[in-house]
Amino acid sequence: MWSVSLAPMVPLPLLIGLAVLAALAAGAAIVLAGRSAILRALALVVLTAALADPSLVFEDREPVKDVVAVVVDRSASNRLADRAAQTDAAVAEIERQLRGVPNVEPRIVELRDAQGTNDGTRLFEALSTSLADVPSERVAGAIAITDGLAHDAPPNAEVLGLRAPLHVLTTGRNAEIDRRIVLVDSPRFGIVGKDQIIRLRVVDKGGPGRAGLTIRRDGEIIARREVATGQTVQVPVRIDRGGPNVVEIEAQAIDNELTLANNRAVITIEGVRDKLRVLLVSGEPHPGERTWRNLLKADANVDLVHFTILRPPEKQDGTPINELSLIAFPTRELFQVKIKEFDLIIFDRYANQSILPLLYFENIVRYVRDGGALLVAAGPEYAGSQTLARTPLGQILPALPDGSVIDEAYRAEVSEPGKRHPVTRDLPGSEVSPPRWGEWLRMVGAQARAGTAPVMTGPGERPLLMLAREQKGRVALFLSDHAWLWARGFRDGGPYLDLLRRLSHWLMKEPELEEEALRATVRGATVEVERQTLRDNPSPVTITGPDGQSRTVTLEPGRPGLFTARIPTSDLGLYRLTADNLTAFASVGPENPRELMEVVSDPAALQQLAQATGGSSRRIGRESGAAVNLPRIVPVRSGSQFAGNDWIGLRISDSGIVRGVRISPLFIGLLGLAVLFGALVAGWLGESGRRLRRQS
Repeated sequence: MWSVSLAPMVPLPLLIGLAVLAALAAGAAIVLAGRSAILRALALVVLTAALADPSLVFEDREPVKDVVAVVVDRSASNRLADRAAQTDAAVAEIERQLRGVPNVEPRIVELRDAQGTNDGTRLFEALSTSLADVPSERVAGAIAITDGLAHDAPPNAEVLGLRAPLHVLTTGRNAEIDRRIVLVDSPRFGIVGKDQIIRLRVVDKGGPGRAGLTIRRDGEIIARREVATGQTVQVPVRIDRGGPNVVEIEAQAIDNELTLANNRAVITIEGVRDKLRVLLVSGEPHPGERTWRNLLKADANVDLVHFTILRPPEKQDGTPINELSLIAFPTRELFQVKIKEFDLIIFDRYANQSILPLLYFENIVRYVRDGGALLVAAGPEYAGSQTLARTPLGQILPALPDGSVIDEAYRAEVSEPGKRHPVTRDLPGSEVSPPRWGEWLRMVGAQARAGTAPVMTGPGERPLLMLAREQKGRVALFLSDHAWLWARGFRDGGPYLDLLRRLSHWLMKEPELEEEALRATVRGATVEVERQTLRDNPSPVTITGPDGQSRTVTLEPGRPGLFTARIPTSDLGLYRLTADNLTAFASVGPENPRELMEVVSDPAALQQLAQATGGSSRRIGRESGAAVNLPRIVPVRSGSQFAGNDWIGLRISDSGIVRGVRISPLFIGLLGLAVLFGALVAGWLGESGRRLRRQS
């Protein structure tokens, strides 16, 4: 291949000026002298061309292939129904046709779900990456095999930056049916005990116009309702406890819909307690009273109400009433009017001294059974005639006194059930026997109720710390008033902060301290399951995937009370785990994957963009089965349209790589001198001939 190259000997503006002057002089000479000045004008042209220094450039060019990018969508939405089989058939046919197009290099790029993101189908990102190292003039075209649901489509062809046609081949069928939930507004935090409003709408493609909703909180159905599709509705949800409250809203399935994965929406609302209200009633001043008070006051989230009984009713010392400066114990306000406002009630060495009528103890029993929490830290009074066990509280206390008080030095031990319970498991110092902590000097003898085992024991394996559930509420019984010895460092002290804080948090239903719990954590594409239980052999876990398919997984024992499993997954979406009436959720990818929100295939979604590049967008899926209708692939060397009814075109550029270059100057050396001399001689001879003819 050859071309002409110019290398002017003078600056280009000067050369242009000289060329213009030469053209004017030649024109004037021709006008004045007639045809006799043509050779003189030719000499000026040759002289001007010599100043331009033209050269012939000969290129040794090797042809190279044009590149065709074929982006294959393997995302979750393009695996629904028969789309995966249609995609496979389309890829095979396109590869076969491209092998028959000369000088074309196909680049097959498979686009899969991105783990840990909610970006959806990044079709054009994959296209751009596949052509990043290819010059734009070598791109013959791009073919996308997809369901039309790309989440990174540019707004126009200029932003796309593709100088070749884009052809979109859409899988799926024309009459697809699907129902989905669209979250309009979902809170992430909520105050415990308050309602949070979730706003959503149900969108149907081919549905009946109404949909039934089921609302679950932590796997428990809390409401059912029927709504009109396409309209925004409000769903109130009560935040029941601190920590994550998993709310699942499921729309009733319709016949023949593409997937059930988008019929559900999951919202995790973090329950935040406005203030933990704790009522601490100390029956008498004693060294351990300050331990409880300091522990609770040190927590900024605890609103503590503390009363100490300094003057019981039976104390009669003759002091006039008007000289007493004690605050009256507001029993009616605390135990009848405002009892439900407290998250925890603590009786610390409290004896039944007729300060509280039996009616108020019955109120406490109802408060616990309705979901409240009670802690009794017992001293010697629990073994006497004024024990709380002889009040209505005896119905819910996990151990009843046997009348004995053990006054001897002993080390508290974590029992076998206690080694599995999150309140006492792995207490610092409990890993050896005897434990590495200080001694206590007193405890109250008691007989545990049937079915209740202590988590800590004293001398002779007597119950020391008892934990029990009472309907919706919880009860703890500490059969010693010497935990304060650990706080004072007696005999090297002990982990009193860990123990008492865990105990109070368990009573207030903190999720991480549940003794029966099922938890799921996602690590990449693996779901890690943890089962906390006091049982020896928990039931297997049933895991249900986004596609509705279920399987059973056996758990392996780990630390005491903990059983685990690792479950690999293949699909993005929400997984539901159930075992022993417990439910947990694990979201591989985001909770509500963008990829599965809209799944109805749509050839019109990318049609305008494709046509702006000279390409096309068309459906290739047939109405049943995996067969496809693919257009012919035709090479096109010129034109602006690259598609027809039954064909799609590729822009062929005839590009090549220059392997060598030879340059031959035209007006330098003997050749240039000969041309210039010939032009001057021709002009001189012409003038001489005309002069001789005139003389003759």
